[in-house]
Amino acid sequence: MPCYRCGARQTDPARGASPWKRGVRADRQVLVCPGCQAVHDWTAELDRCADCGSTVLVCRLGEVECRDCGHVREADSPAGDVTGPGAPGLSEEVAEALERVLKKGRVP
Repeated sequence: MPCYRCGARQTDPARGASPWKRGVRADRQVLVCPGCQAVHDWTAELDRCADCGSTVLVCRLGEVECRDCGHVREADSPAGDVTGPGAPGLSEEVAEALERVLKKGRVP
């Protein structure tokens, strides 16, 4: 899953916990890269818990759960990508990668 602001793809950390943060935006789980965390007030763009106002939410199986107070509600939005402007979606990246691999394997 890419950073929802800039489209950067997450990589495995060298050691320890990942510096990427996650949240919920428009009822969809999103990731925020370390660069966007430093530059933007990214928490202002996240959904908040209706009970306690926290942005520490997770979205799974059509529900949004607050990790601070435990409040659970049904997700309202239809499934879809929540990425920044111009960020390629996963399906486009997979199609491009397959095209590159299949072109290399062709015999004239």
